Amino acid sequence: MDDDILERYRREAAAAMEVEAMKRISESTDAEMEERLRTTSLKDVEDLVPALLARLGAVRAALDGHGGGISVVKVEDVENGMYIVLDLTGACLSCGAAPGTLEGVKTDLEADDEIAKISFCSSLLDTFDDLGREFILAHGKVDFV
Repeated sequence: MDDDILERYRREAAAAMEVEAMKRISESTDAEMEERLRTTSLKDVEDLVPALLARLGAVRAALDGHGGGISVVKVEDVENGMYIVLDLTGACLSCGAAPGTLEGVKTDLEADDEIAKISFCSSLLDTFDDLGREFILAHGKVDFV
């Protein structure tokens, strides 16, 4: 019974956070432009960053709200889509929540049919303290190149 209650609260909290994140994103973005960026093929955009940001879910609110962002380090066409290596920018580099941000970015972007794989620049590991670095390498569901 306790596990059921915990799971119910976990789902309710996650749903409330998703609603709040989407509200914050909608307040700071142009809905028409975001939709255009989401529906335009990544191969047809001049600047990948806005198109990638438009494809993010709730993690976008954390990036935007905390003064962070992403930059594209490498793009490679592979058999089943694009292989993209990203870096975090701005305040994300010093944030203790960066491991969760990386995972959220990876999960959201790899859900896009055009993206085969997301990796992150290994220089990001230098921005974490020893504990953060150990944690992301042991438990993070992301890889660094």
